[in-house]
Amino acid sequence: MTNRRDLLTAGLALSAIAIPAPAASAQDTGREAVMDRIARTKELRLGAVAGGAPFTYKNLSSGEWRGFCVDFAKDIAATFDAQLKIVETTWGNAVLDLEADKIDLFFGMSPTPKRAIVVDFCSSLFMSAFAMIRKKGFEGTNWAELNNASVTIAVDVGSSHDQIVTRLCPNANVMRFKSVDEGVAAVQAGRADCQIVDVFLALTMVQKNPQLGPLTVPQPAYGASTNGGFRREDRATWRDFVNVWINYQKNIGGIREMVIKNMEAIGVSASTIPEGLDL
Repeated sequence: MTNRRDLLTAGLALSAIAIPAPAASAQDTGREAVMDRIARTKELRLGAVAGGAPFTYKNLSSGEWRGFCVDFAKDIAATFDAQLKIVETTWGNAVLDLEADKIDLFFGMSPTPKRAIVVDFCSSLFMSAFAMIRKKGFEGTNWAELNNASVTIAVDVGSSHDQIVTRLCPNANVMRFKSVDEGVAAVQAGRADCQIVDVFLALTMVQKNPQLGPLTVPQPAYGASTNGGFRREDRATWRDFVNVWINYQKNIGGIREMVIKNMEAIGVSASTIPEGLDL
């Protein structure tokens, strides 16, 4: 269905994140280096989005944070004999929270040139793709079919989903919402024909909302690298450490195991993950 070369063609971000002006480095401001602070306080602060399943999400009944990005961070924290502290943020505020030293790490952030001006990125955790969820009866399967004035597409405003639709479907009627969940509601209500989202988010939505039509990866397939973001520092010790952790986990299959475990925990079978995604 898809291949790695296709998924690499776009290099678009998972979500749009506000970009502040470049700030002074940690050493210039006198701030303690992130890795030193984690070792000293025995606390790793992860930025997480409450409604971002399966990346991160908060269980409404127990208050527990879950998701494969939470599991990634827990494993990293354990290396320091540290506790994981979740700091709630949004896709749009993650860069600002890194710059303000509110969080040490945000997983699920894709590199863009603008973001790279002010934050650092680790190596790719895995490759994802843009997918489409649809109301039942809507049959569009490729970008050319979506690029039509008769088609209404839901996106979360300012996100990479918004960016790809704006670029590829200028003739479509685009409904922009503050959150992914609002877009899903529009599709469920029939106000939108489809919604463009990250494939992992899409798999979760279809599983939770059986009244939706089948998931499709519009052709040609476009996608993004899923990475982690860090506050810019003169010393790259923290970033380098996380890169070593990623390489190690990839070599032993840990990244794939944690992703699939969390997909299955919310009822999404690994067999439904489209072919060509590099886990």
